Amino acid sequence: MEKKSNLRFMFTLVFSLLIVGTIGYKILLEVSFLDAIYMTVITISTVGYAEVAKMDVEAKIFSIILIFTSLGTVGYLLYSIVSSLFEGDLKFAWRIKKMEKDILRLENHYIICGAGETGLNAIKQFQKTNSNFVVIEKSEEKIKELIEDNILVIHGDSTNDDILIKARVSKAKGLISALPYDADNVYTVLTARSKNENLYIVSRAIEKNADEKLKRAGADNTISPNEIGGSRMAALLLRPTVISFLDIITHAGDRVLDLEDVIVEKNSSIDGKKLMDVKIPEKTGLIVLAIRKQADQRWIFNPSSNEILKSGDTMVVLGTEEQVKKLRTL
Repeated sequence: MEKKSNLRFMFTLVFSLLIVGTIGYKILLEVSFLDAIYMTVITISTVGYAEVAKMDVEAKIFSIILIFTSLGTVGYLLYSIVSSLFEGDLKFAWRIKKMEKDILRLENHYIICGAGETGLNAIKQFQKTNSNFVVIEKSEEKIKELIEDNILVIHGDSTNDDILIKARVSKAKGLISALPYDADNVYTVLTARSKNENLYIVSRAIEKNADEKLKRAGADNTISPNEIGGSRMAALLLRPTVISFLDIITHAGDRVLDLEDVIVEKNSSIDGKKLMDVKIPEKTGLIVLAIRKQADQRWIFNPSSNEILKSGDTMVVLGTEEQVKKLRTL
């Protein structure tokens, strides 16, 4: 807005110089209106064609003043025009260059394939948790929007091996394939799995039975937005209070509580102790909802106080972000 205002001001100033010059030459040289405009233009532009009349002392002094005034005015106007045309492109190019360097440093990050509605909602969740992630998108329009929001993004097709390699898939922790077609999701999952066996992959499933194909291709989990949407609408009518509570702990509403998983590290202070001895609720204020045992991947819901925690076990806890941080330090 400020640049536009400056440009308008400079154009007004140049127009004013034309008027002043025309009137000045018409009076000083006693020439026609056209000749006065001609003299003004060749003086302001410093072209240097022949004068239309004999220049007396007053006319020469007037020309000198007009030349010096116009040099600064027209010069700044040209600079402003060029700057407004190219500055945006230069800034955009600089952002892309910086972004490419940041992507090269990514490790233990997440990859989001597709920035449609599903992908954008995933992006919001990663932004809330300050997680490292990069987006792969084909649409140039969406690419520009993501870059404007300072989101790391790669322009290309996620079904392409080179694009996934560019997103450092071999160093990634997880991948979301949120493309609009099942075939593309299957191919992306298959390609990503071949590049990283330990990658946790979640894919969007659109058609019926697409989840089976995606899991055979290497997806760890699949999500059907249509199925979830229908189930949620029915649940809002049948169990509104329960859904309202779930909204709180899944961040669908205001962020009040976190539902987090915390892994018991080897040689930590709680390794080999009973829940009653660890005193997680007393020390952190968290509620332990479930434990997944590392030994047999068995889930224990609402675990008893006598349950022994061992390294590799995963606790699912409910509480605030600060409370979860306290538990992680243990």
